[in-house]
Amino acid sequence: MIKKGIFYITILLTVALISSGFKPYNSQISKYSFADKNEEQSYVFPSLNSIDYFKLKVPFTGRYFIGFREALAHKESQGKYRKINSLGYIGKYQFGIETLKSIGINDSIGFMNNPRLQEKAFVALLSKNKYSLKDYINYFEGKIVDGVKITESGILAAAHLGGSGSVKRFLNSNGEKKCKDEYGTSVKTYLKDFGGYETTGIKAVKNAKVN
Repeated sequence: MIKKGIFYITILLTVALISSGFKPYNSQISKYSFADKNEEQSYVFPSLNSIDYFKLKVPFTGRYFIGFREALAHKESQGKYRKINSLGYIGKYQFGIETLKSIGINDSIGFMNNPRLQEKAFVALLSKNKYSLKDYINYFEGKIVDGVKITESGILAAAHLGGSGSVKRFLNSNGEKKCKDEYGTSVKTYLKDFGGYETTGIKAVKNAKVN
């Protein structure tokens, strides 16, 4: 009888011990898990605030160069490499034939079928425009012109839209000359919409060509 009692007690203790291993564990969130908001680079996710996830955009492009590149491409062609608009501008970044020639590309059909070449062409044109506009970038960056804060990325985007000459006219006139493309999109709009991206890695090259 005693042996039976010991046997049942042993079983109950064993079950109790095993069950304790499945109790909820309230982990403590360390204050070191999140970057200080004052630090240069702050990581937002994972977030304790579930509402943050409703505004989440994937992939994470942020204000880095990849964000600039993809935002501009979406505006130009919805990011489609084989896009041709009604005016004959082609590719993901909507290049004109003469613009392509200026950076060393003479085969427009080959260009349309080569995504890697299109990406190289985009960087080459940025480099060329940055050289042409370097004095304007140095002078106007951070200033307010016609209600828009001028930034390097905004200037480069506007030059992609209407050429460096249009950007110069707009800035020289303090925004009075409303330079627009054939569809009515203004230089001012691009200066505003594409301002504040990271483009300092783009080198200013006078006669940039695609290798």
